[in-house]
Amino acid sequence: MHPLLLLDNPYFPPHVTYTWFVMILLIVVSFVATRRLEVYPGRLQNFMEVVVDGVRNLVTENMGERGMNFFPLMATITLFVLVSNLLGLVPGFDSPTANLNTNLAMALIVFILTHIMGVKVHGAKYIKQFLGPIWWMTPLMLPIELLSHLFRPLTLSVRLFGNMVGGHILLGVVLLLVPFLIPIPVFALKLLICFIQTLVFVMLSMIYIVLAMEEHH
Repeated sequence: MHPLLLLDNPYFPPHVTYTWFVMILLIVVSFVATRRLEVYPGRLQNFMEVVVDGVRNLVTENMGERGMNFFPLMATITLFVLVSNLLGLVPGFDSPTANLNTNLAMALIVFILTHIMGVKVHGAKYIKQFLGPIWWMTPLMLPIELLSHLFRPLTLSVRLFGNMVGGHILLGVVLLLVPFLIPIPVFALKLLICFIQTLVFVMLSMIYIVLAMEEHH
C-alpha cells in the first residue's frame, strides 16, 4: 500500500501526488531553515546555506553574473529534481522524475524561457541564430536548427526519465535476486546517478539559456 493518500484517484495520479509531496517538503524545510536566521547557524540552516551557495556558484560559473537573474529558477529546479530523484530510493515511494510528464513540464519551462530571453536580448535579430553563418545555407540550416531546438525539451525529459526508471528497475531486480549485502554497491551507484542526472539537467538548462543570449557569430 502506498504511503501517500489519493494515489488510486484518477484525478491525482501517483507522479502528481509525489510531485506535490516534494514541493510541500521543500517548502516546509525552507521555512524551518529560514524562520530564525542566526549568525551562528544550526545544522539545518548551515546545511541549506551550503546547498544554496553551491547552486549559486554553479550558476555564476556557467552563466556569469547575469546568471543570478535565473538563480531562483535554477535553484528550484536543482532542489526539486534532486529530492525527487532521491525519493525513489525510499522504500514504498516513487520518484516524480521517473515519469515523463513531470520532466517534460520542467523542460518546457526552460524551453519557453530560453526563447523569451533570446528575443528579449536580441530582438528580431534572434532569428539569425537559426539561419546559419551564410545566407545561401539558410534553406539547409533553418530546418536543422528548428528541429534541434524543438528536440531539446524532449531530450532533457527522456534522459532524466530513462536514467531514473532504469535505475529503479536495476535496483529492484538486484534486491529481488540477492536481497542481502550485494545490492549495496548498486544502491550507491543509484545514489550517484541521482546527483549526476540533477547536475546534467540543470547544466543543460543553463547552457540553453546562455546560448540564446549570446551574440550570433
